[in-house]
Amino acid sequence: MNLQTRLSLLFLLLLPLVLQAHGVSQTDQEILANGGLLSYILVGAKHMLTGYDHLLFLVGVIFYLNNFKDIVKFITVFTIGHSITLIGATLLGIKADEHLIDAVIALSVLYKGFENLEGFKKYFGVTSPNLLFMVFIFGLIHGFGLSARLQSFDIGTEMIVAKIVSFNIGVELGQILALIPIVFIISKWKKYKSYETFYKVANGFLIVAGVALFVFQMYGYFHSH
Repeated sequence: MNLQTRLSLLFLLLLPLVLQAHGVSQTDQEILANGGLLSYILVGAKHMLTGYDHLLFLVGVIFYLNNFKDIVKFITVFTIGHSITLIGATLLGIKADEHLIDAVIALSVLYKGFENLEGFKKYFGVTSPNLLFMVFIFGLIHGFGLSARLQSFDIGTEMIVAKIVSFNIGVELGQILALIPIVFIISKWKKYKSYETFYKVANGFLIVAGVALFVFQMYGYFHSH
């Protein structure tokens, strides 16, 4: 069994875990009800660490970049994007169906894997859209998903802004914690000949995962209405 086959099987085994994605648990609600602002940071970090759809998109972005400076720049743009909609939508009480938001987020995962494999050039004969701009746009969409999660909790009526900002801080901390090992693995693997195989299989997995997550969320949407 060659490396590509083994990697493909490994990623397929991870697919059911990805489909579980992240949700709102009773335990999280209890933590928020019994704790202060620190509890919002904790739940925000936990949400991002278990937010496989968000992380898969960021993994796709990291694959495209070659140095730490670019990684910081793109992750910052993504952070600004999702912070805008997370804070703004929550403050204004803008709600959208979680299944539909997560379906669009799934498409962002599919998009990044497709772009990394030069799908636009191979199949459409065009250059892919500006990545920094697309990362910002997808950041806005991901922020709506985060806002929908936060609005699923009973956060009361006091210190609303502080609670939202604390949750967002937790999201950023969770994002950093999750990305450190991912960036380390990808940067180290680039030194080996097997990286090209890993790159193709991993981005192929992003496409499969994006499709699977999209179907999963649309199924949930139609069966909840």
